[in-house]
Amino acid sequence: MRPPTIRDVAERAGVSKSLVSLVLRGSGPVRPGKREAVLRAVRELGYRPNAAARSLSEQRTRAVGVLLDDLRNPWFVELLDGLNAPLHAAGLHMLLADARLNRRMGHDLAEPFLDLGVDGLVVVGTVPDAGALGALARRMPVVVAGAREEQPPEVDVVAGDDERGARLATEHLLGLGHRRIAHLAGHGAVGALRRRGYEAAMRAHGAQPLVEPGDLTEEGGYRGTVRLLSRPERPTALLAVNDMAAVGALSAAGELGLRVPRDLSVTGYDNTSISRLRHVWLTTVDTSPHEMGRRAARCLLDRFDAPAGEGRVQLAVPALEIRGTTGPPGDGLTG
Repeated sequence: MRPPTIRDVAERAGVSKSLVSLVLRGSGPVRPGKREAVLRAVRELGYRPNAAARSLSEQRTRAVGVLLDDLRNPWFVELLDGLNAPLHAAGLHMLLADARLNRRMGHDLAEPFLDLGVDGLVVVGTVPDAGALGALARRMPVVVAGAREEQPPEVDVVAGDDERGARLATEHLLGLGHRRIAHLAGHGAVGALRRRGYEAAMRAHGAQPLVEPGDLTEEGGYRGTVRLLSRPERPTALLAVNDMAAVGALSAAGELGLRVPRDLSVTGYDNTSISRLRHVWLTTVDTSPHEMGRRAARCLLDRFDAPAGEGRVQLAVPALEIRGTTGPPGDGLTG
């Protein structure tokens, strides 16, 4: 059997095809009785609009490309959840791509989205080629979420205040009595800002910063913590650049026979779902990824209405979530 057409809906509802189109688009003045007749006919016939035909007539795909720096990071999942709801409410669908995988395979990061003709692009996390984003932003609205690298002037940015958040976490550890506080650092502009906040808080309290380079992964956090805890004068507290690295730090401490938080206090960053697991219960900095995603969607929708103008930068205010992995230094281990 052939699928029902818009003509079938119009005949069943006793209206014109143009009125059916108005109802399905949710636009134009339509009397309630006529609208209900169309919707009833749609339900009874099981009619589904032809998305390809609608895209051609409207010159829009009603799809938004979402390019993620790394699909493995749980922080991105929470941001996507916040991003999806406003886009879905506006009748838009997300098409996802993993930038890490595309880079490894030598693919152009944005080419698939250009081929599909998406209406706009949201870049989640750090994508290295800012020049390519500038070229894209001249063709479609582009929003960057969760990254702090310098962006082309047409691009909107929604991110966290990373320097302020790292200061919050470091001052929490200092307030507990710790002075030998190490930082498992990360790369990119976000990593640099978190490191700057940590170092500023340490120096403001007359404490000496101790930075161990890392790579934002659990394995990197584990290896960095093993190196730190092998020092003759080991740290009593540690600020990890993100929750993944902090989980690696907790594993390293456990394998070395240290108790958290008595022998080593650990703080993460991002307040991901991992940090809230009961057997982890990690003190961390909340960057509100769900709210960040919602703001990124709002920026994109605003760009559809007013595409011209300079890009805006919105910073979410961080908050410290104190849980079970931080406490005063044990056995007199201060200084």
